[in-house]
Amino acid sequence: MLDLKWLREEPEALDRALARRGLPPLAAALREQDAAIRALQTALQERQARRNALSKEIGRARGQGSDAAALMAEVAALKDQIHADEERLRERQAELDEQLAGLPNVLAGDVPEGADEAANVELRRWGEPRQFDFPPQEHDDLGAALGMDFARAARLSGARFVTLFGPLARLERALAAFMLDLQTREHGYTEVAVPYLVRDNVLYGTGQLPKFAEEQFRTTTGHWLIPTSEVALTNLVAEEILDDAALPLRYTAYTPCFRAEAGAAGKDTKGMIRQHQFSKVELVSITRPEDSIAEHERMTACAEAVLQRLGLPYRVVLLCSGDTGFQSRKTYDLEVWLPGQGRYREISSCSNCGDFQARRMRARYRVKGERATGFVHTLNGSGLAVGRTLVALLENYQEADGSVRIPEALRPFMDGRERLTPDG
Repeated sequence: MLDLKWLREEPEALDRALARRGLPPLAAALREQDAAIRALQTALQERQARRNALSKEIGRARGQGSDAAALMAEVAALKDQIHADEERLRERQAELDEQLAGLPNVLAGDVPEGADEAANVELRRWGEPRQFDFPPQEHDDLGAALGMDFARAARLSGARFVTLFGPLARLERALAAFMLDLQTREHGYTEVAVPYLVRDNVLYGTGQLPKFAEEQFRTTTGHWLIPTSEVALTNLVAEEILDDAALPLRYTAYTPCFRAEAGAAGKDTKGMIRQHQFSKVELVSITRPEDSIAEHERMTACAEAVLQRLGLPYRVVLLCSGDTGFQSRKTYDLEVWLPGQGRYREISSCSNCGDFQARRMRARYRVKGERATGFVHTLNGSGLAVGRTLVALLENYQEADGSVRIPEALRPFMDGRERLTPDG
């Protein structure tokens, strides 16, 4: 949510911010709507004051034995007018709130300009892609003999689901345990077990609602399946005033994630890259405003550490204005090398959302000894997407005989096992 005071005082800045997102100017229309609301509020307050004054006059008139019929008729008329004003005010305020809720975050100044991912800027690379002496397979072809079954999953749930069996299922679990241990033991994140079903206000707070409702799964009870544990972790501080000394807060969670992929028709229909259900270890930070830029770099390094420990080549990309998400001020993507596909693919996004989500959640902080409060800054990142990490392991560590070596970092979580083989 953007600051309405800022919109009033710097409308040109809003239109410049929207233009960077490829959106038309809206400041004039929003200011007109805001002015109309404030005029309605003034008129309502004046009528309410007049009604209160008349009520006192009626009391005096009755006390003096005078006829108060005219005064009472005016009060009755004012009552109807006030009721109509209140209704109009609610309608106009709801319209403005809906418009404001649909506006994306203001991009950071160093986000590069561009319409789509083609304008993203590569910042650095880590690791050298392996040179194979045989044609590397894609993960789904390789995985078929290792316990990766899409056909059975389709019979259970339809397209974009997968079933994993035996050691392959254990490898996915091992990846999650490894990631959680790394982030909690070495990087200072607090592990949290969160609900997988949330209410409307939770998705609104992090920006998935109302704009992206079609991309979510909703239950018959009105709950929503979480698209990422970010929504639950970030909302842990909703409606709260935090002690400045307690910041930053750093949370991590391992959960399934559920996405309708409504806007991804025809994309990555083969394999595990884009699923309706997948698992992810999420990182969330709640910080003071002045600390969020440094925290963004720190969080990205924490996500990178997972790939480095696993020996997976990757690159870090700064997203351009046209590719940065609705809630984000600035986003780094980590893209892992997939030899089967012969290209880098996203495995993590680390975003600084500034105070955008905090305003929607009404999440504040207060410095000790001060009365005033301020909005916290929120950040989130994948640390990592577990399914995509499994994909990267299969493709990068495959051998000509169809087996897959297990990185040393994961072997303690696999009872020392060194390899996955087609025979189990």
